[in-house]
Amino acid sequence: MKPLSELIHTEDPGWELISEWIKEATNKLEILPKNKEEADNALYLTQVTTRSPMGAILHETGGILVDHGWIRILGSGHIKLNRTLPDWNKGKTFKTYGEKPSLFLIADDAVGGFFAINGGSLGEDLGNVYYFAPDTLDWEPMDMGYSDFIWWTFTGDLSSFYVNVRWENWKTDLIELHGNQGYSFYPFLWTEHENITALSRKAVSITEIWELQQDFVKQLTGKK
Repeated sequence: MKPLSELIHTEDPGWELISEWIKEATNKLEILPKNKEEADNALYLTQVTTRSPMGAILHETGGILVDHGWIRILGSGHIKLNRTLPDWNKGKTFKTYGEKPSLFLIADDAVGGFFAINGGSLGEDLGNVYYFAPDTLDWEPMDMGYSDFIWWTFTGDLSSFYVNVRWENWKTDLIELHGNQGYSFYPFLWTEHENITALSRKAVSITEIWELQQDFVKQLTGKK
């Protein structure tokens, strides 16, 4: 693994680009402040450079909450989102730091959807972002890389993307939702239902949602 000194670049830093994107954002953003020691550690464990948008977000933020906290972009951790990018992936997409995972989780949302970079297990489009949709239990290609994904979360039409899984007063409900939680629905989103408003929901650990979904994928499709 490369030392931290080789990962931090003061010339041509990626954060300058991210800062410009933040200014141009049309969706509500909350940039969570970093803890320097934790940011250094997260960057080292992830082994990306600060020239890249991922490295910049990881090293300069504790994470980013998008659209009132509906989407959570993982960074180096914060009290509102105390999951770091590398720690969240450990045990889910890889076993040991330094491994190259076949997919890499980068963000998630309030209804238990997960965004990941394809490392080879999701298709031939290496480096592209996929969305694990809670209403289909499948990885869906987004036809964009990490940088375009960040720009999309900042400026994209999220209302259209989430049209089937948003309910009235969702913004008010999100005030009480922690970044380590998501909404669990019953009946489940992947079962037949007329609209999401008719489903009961409660806030649970996002880890619990991930594990439950992956168990259902194995049971229903035999996929891992």
